[in-house]
Amino acid sequence: MTLKERINEDVKAAMRARESRRLGTLRLLTAAIKQKEVDERIVLDDAAVLAVIERMLKQRRDSIAQFAAAGRNDLVDAEQFEAELLATYRPAGLSGEEIGAAVARAITSSGASGPADMGKVMASLRTDLAGRADMSEVARLVKIRLTGA
Repeated sequence: MTLKERINEDVKAAMRARESRRLGTLRLLTAAIKQKEVDERIVLDDAAVLAVIERMLKQRRDSIAQFAAAGRNDLVDAEQFEAELLATYRPAGLSGEEIGAAVARAITSSGASGPADMGKVMASLRTDLAGRADMSEVARLVKIRLTGA
């Protein structure tokens, strides 16, 4: 079963169970997936669906930070619920050691020697680690390794 099929089945299950909060979040996700398909005139595979989920998770994290700063705990709770539900569709995360090993392999295989080669390294890591690691953290590790800091 593809990720998109799993999401559609979960929408149906939420409708049957009358779980309005869950259903609303899942409908937002399916709408974002369909919008991406229409915009690019393609059918999204699991990797592309995962990219949509990651983008939505990043939006939720940003919203949570802004709502918390404004003291809007009701909105923080709503965004937190959505983020937790969206995170269930991500594959299992990698440990710090696994991420570090992947970064080392990517640097070695790309022949990167300095900060100017960061784009090459990140391009190879993006396909390997998408959805399984926080890419901003991965970028930080790559930068540290390439600058020697």
